[in-house]
Amino acid sequence: MDGKQVVSSLDRILRWMMQLAAINLLWFFYSLLGLIIGGVFPATLAALGVSRKLIMGDRDIKIWKTFKQIYLKEFIVSNVMGWFLSIIGGLLYLNYRVIANSPGEIVFVIPFAFYLVLFFYIIIVLWSFPLLAHYQTSWFRHIRNALIIGLTKLHYTFASGFVVFTVVYLSLDFPGFIPFFSISFVSLGCMWFSMKIFWELDHKTS
Repeated sequence: MDGKQVVSSLDRILRWMMQLAAINLLWFFYSLLGLIIGGVFPATLAALGVSRKLIMGDRDIKIWKTFKQIYLKEFIVSNVMGWFLSIIGGLLYLNYRVIANSPGEIVFVIPFAFYLVLFFYIIIVLWSFPLLAHYQTSWFRHIRNALIIGLTKLHYTFASGFVVFTVVYLSLDFPGFIPFFSISFVSLGCMWFSMKIFWELDHKTS
Protein backbone atom coordinates (compact mmCIF):
# COMPACT_ATOMS: atom_id res chain seq x y z
CA MET A 1 0.00 0.00 0.00
CA ASP A 2 1.55 3.32 -1.08
CA GLY A 3 1.33 6.70 0.64
CA LYS A 4 -1.71 7.85 -1.32
CA GLN A 5 -3.68 4.73 -0.40
CA VAL A 6 -2.79 5.16 3.28
CA VAL A 7 -3.91 8.79 3.23
CA SER A 8 -7.10 7.86 1.37
CA SER A 9 -7.89 5.09 3.88
CA LEU A 10 -7.25 7.38 6.86
CA ASP A 11 -9.40 10.07 5.29
CA ARG A 12 -12.23 7.58 4.78
CA ILE A 13 -11.97 6.33 8.37
CA LEU A 14 -11.90 9.85 9.81
CA ARG A 15 -14.91 10.84 7.70
CA TRP A 16 -16.85 7.84 8.98
CA MET A 17 -15.88 8.65 12.58
CA MET A 18 -16.99 12.26 12.19
CA GLN A 19 -20.29 11.22 10.62
CA LEU A 20 -20.98 8.70 13.38
CA ALA A 21 -20.14 11.26 16.06
CA ALA A 22 -22.47 13.75 14.36
CA ILE A 23 -25.32 11.22 14.30
CA ASN A 24 -24.77 10.47 17.98
CA LEU A 25 -24.73 14.12 19.05
CA LEU A 26 -27.81 14.86 16.96
CA TRP A 27 -29.63 11.96 18.63
CA PHE A 28 -29.00 13.45 22.07
CA PHE A 29 -29.87 16.97 20.89
CA TYR A 30 -33.17 16.02 19.25
CA SER A 31 -34.11 13.66 22.09
CA LEU A 32 -33.76 16.60 24.48
CA LEU A 33 -35.55 18.85 22.00
CA GLY A 34 -38.55 16.52 22.25
CA LEU A 35 -38.27 16.58 26.06
CA ILE A 36 -37.06 12.94 26.00
CA ILE A 37 -40.56 11.42 26.12
CA GLY A 38 -41.43 12.83 22.71
CA GLY A 39 -37.98 12.97 21.18
CA VAL A 40 -36.26 9.63 21.76
CA PHE A 41 -38.23 7.60 19.22
CA PRO A 42 -38.15 10.06 16.28
CA ALA A 43 -34.46 10.73 17.02
CA THR A 44 -33.79 6.99 16.96
CA LEU A 45 -35.61 6.64 13.65
CA ALA A 46 -33.69 9.62 12.24
CA ALA A 47 -30.38 8.02 13.31
CA LEU A 48 -31.39 4.81 11.53
CA GLY A 49 -32.52 6.77 8.47
CA VAL A 50 -29.22 8.63 8.17
CA SER A 51 -27.30 5.36 8.72
CA ARG A 52 -29.38 3.79 5.97
CA LYS A 53 -28.34 6.49 3.51
CA LEU A 54 -24.68 6.07 4.44
CA ILE A 55 -24.92 2.31 3.93
CA MET A 56 -26.57 2.87 0.56
CA GLY A 57 -23.53 4.87 -0.52
CA ASP A 58 -24.59 8.48 -0.01
CA ARG A 59 -21.24 9.68 1.35
CA ASP A 60 -21.94 13.39 0.78
CA ILE A 61 -25.15 13.38 2.78
CA LYS A 62 -25.93 16.53 4.78
CA ILE A 63 -26.36 14.78 8.10
CA TRP A 64 -27.98 17.58 10.12
CA LYS A 65 -30.49 18.44 7.39
CA THR A 66 -31.37 14.80 6.70
CA PHE A 67 -31.65 13.98 10.41
CA LYS A 68 -33.99 16.93 10.97
CA GLN A 69 -36.17 16.04 7.96
CA ILE A 70 -36.68 12.45 9.09
CA TYR A 71 -37.23 13.53 12.69
CA LEU A 72 -40.02 15.94 11.75
CA LYS A 73 -41.60 13.79 9.05
CA GLU A 74 -41.83 10.63 11.18
CA PHE A 75 -42.37 12.34 14.55
CA ILE A 76 -45.90 11.08 15.12
CA VAL A 77 -45.68 7.55 13.71
CA SER A 78 -42.36 6.84 15.46
CA ASN A 79 -43.79 7.99 18.78
CA VAL A 80 -46.95 5.93 18.32
CA MET A 81 -44.97 2.79 17.58
CA GLY A 82 -42.31 3.53 20.19
CA TRP A 83 -44.74 4.15 23.01
CA PHE A 84 -46.85 1.15 22.03
CA LEU A 85 -43.75 -1.05 22.33
CA SER A 86 -42.77 0.69 25.57
CA ILE A 87 -46.18 -0.01 27.13
CA ILE A 88 -45.93 -3.66 26.09
CA GLY A 89 -42.44 -3.76 27.58
CA GLY A 90 -43.76 -2.25 30.82
CA LEU A 91 -46.49 -4.89 31.02
CA LEU A 92 -43.92 -7.63 30.44
CA TYR A 93 -41.80 -6.22 33.26
CA LEU A 94 -44.79 -6.23 35.61
CA ASN A 95 -45.48 -9.84 34.67
CA TYR A 96 -41.86 -10.68 35.38
CA ARG A 97 -42.11 -9.12 38.83
CA VAL A 98 -45.26 -11.09 39.57
CA ILE A 99 -43.60 -14.35 38.50
CA ALA A 100 -40.39 -13.58 40.41
CA ASN A 101 -42.24 -12.66 43.61
CA SER A 102 -44.74 -15.50 43.49
CA PRO A 103 -44.78 -17.12 46.97
CA GLY A 104 -45.41 -20.68 45.76
CA GLU A 105 -44.10 -22.86 42.99
CA ILE A 106 -45.13 -21.86 39.49
CA VAL A 107 -46.16 -24.34 36.86
CA PHE A 108 -43.32 -24.69 34.33
CA VAL A 109 -45.48 -23.59 31.43
CA ILE A 110 -45.98 -20.07 32.88
CA PRO A 111 -42.31 -18.90 32.90
CA PHE A 112 -41.76 -20.77 29.63
CA ALA A 113 -44.64 -18.88 28.00
CA PHE A 114 -43.38 -15.61 29.49
CA TYR A 115 -39.85 -16.00 28.12
CA LEU A 116 -41.21 -17.06 24.75
CA VAL A 117 -43.33 -13.89 24.58
CA LEU A 118 -40.29 -11.87 25.74
CA PHE A 119 -38.23 -13.41 22.93
CA PHE A 120 -40.86 -12.39 20.38
CA TYR A 121 -40.96 -8.90 21.91
CA ILE A 122 -37.19 -8.44 21.61
CA ILE A 123 -37.35 -9.51 17.96
CA ILE A 124 -40.06 -6.92 17.27
CA VAL A 125 -38.10 -4.18 19.04
CA LEU A 126 -34.95 -4.99 17.04
CA TRP A 127 -36.66 -4.95 13.64
CA SER A 128 -39.56 -2.46 13.88
CA PHE A 129 -37.60 0.77 13.61
CA PRO A 130 -35.25 -0.38 10.81
CA LEU A 131 -38.38 -1.40 8.88
CA LEU A 132 -39.92 2.00 9.54
CA ALA A 133 -36.72 3.68 8.31
CA HIS A 134 -36.81 1.79 4.99
CA TYR A 135 -40.47 1.14 4.11
CA GLN A 136 -43.60 3.27 4.04
CA THR A 137 -46.57 1.49 5.57
CA SER A 138 -48.57 1.50 8.81
CA TRP A 139 -46.72 1.07 12.09
CA PHE A 140 -48.85 -1.99 12.90
CA ARG A 141 -47.69 -3.71 9.69
CA HIS A 142 -44.11 -2.88 10.59
CA ILE A 143 -44.56 -4.67 13.91
CA ARG A 144 -46.10 -7.70 12.20
CA ASN A 145 -43.37 -7.77 9.55
CA ALA A 146 -40.71 -7.34 12.23
CA LEU A 147 -41.80 -10.58 13.89
CA ILE A 148 -41.95 -12.46 10.59
CA ILE A 149 -38.52 -11.27 9.40
CA GLY A 150 -36.96 -11.67 12.82
CA LEU A 151 -38.07 -15.29 13.10
CA THR A 152 -37.24 -16.28 9.53
CA LYS A 153 -33.83 -14.54 9.62
CA LEU A 154 -32.75 -15.49 13.12
CA HIS A 155 -29.03 -15.26 12.37
CA TYR A 156 -29.45 -11.59 11.46
CA THR A 157 -31.61 -11.07 14.53
CA PHE A 158 -28.88 -12.49 16.76
CA ALA A 159 -26.28 -10.41 14.91
CA SER A 160 -28.25 -7.21 15.58
CA GLY A 161 -28.74 -8.24 19.19
CA PHE A 162 -25.00 -8.84 19.50
CA VAL A 163 -24.33 -5.31 18.21
CA VAL A 164 -26.63 -3.83 20.85
CA PHE A 165 -25.10 -6.00 23.60
CA THR A 166 -21.54 -5.08 22.57
CA VAL A 167 -22.26 -1.34 22.53
CA VAL A 168 -23.98 -1.50 25.92
CA TYR A 169 -21.03 -3.47 27.32
CA LEU A 170 -18.50 -0.98 25.95
CA SER A 171 -20.57 1.95 27.21
CA LEU A 172 -20.57 0.54 30.75
CA ASP A 173 -16.79 0.03 30.70
CA PHE A 174 -15.97 3.25 28.82
CA PRO A 175 -18.59 5.95 29.60
CA GLY A 176 -16.76 8.41 27.32
CA PHE A 177 -17.93 6.23 24.43
CA ILE A 178 -21.60 7.10 25.11
CA PRO A 179 -21.91 10.73 23.92
CA PHE A 180 -20.01 10.19 20.66
CA PHE A 181 -20.55 6.67 19.32
CA SER A 182 -23.04 4.61 21.35
CA ILE A 183 -26.29 5.32 19.48
CA SER A 184 -24.61 5.75 16.09
CA PHE A 185 -22.80 2.39 16.34
CA VAL A 186 -26.06 0.65 17.24
CA SER A 187 -28.00 2.37 14.45
CA LEU A 188 -25.30 1.70 11.84
CA GLY A 189 -24.78 -1.93 12.90
CA CYS A 190 -28.47 -2.83 13.12
CA MET A 191 -29.25 -0.98 9.90
CA TRP A 192 -26.42 -2.72 8.08
CA PHE A 193 -27.79 -6.17 8.93
CA SER A 194 -31.34 -5.00 8.19
CA MET A 195 -30.42 -3.63 4.77
CA LYS A 196 -28.99 -7.00 3.73
CA ILE A 197 -32.48 -8.44 4.24
CA PHE A 198 -34.31 -5.45 2.76
CA TRP A 199 -32.18 -5.51 -0.41
CA GLU A 200 -33.01 -9.19 -0.77
CA LEU A 201 -36.73 -8.56 -0.29
CA ASP A 202 -36.72 -5.58 -2.66
CA HIS A 203 -34.95 -7.64 -5.32
CA LYS A 204 -37.55 -10.39 -5.07
CA THR A 205 -40.47 -7.97 -5.43
CA SER A 206 -38.93 -5.91 -8.26
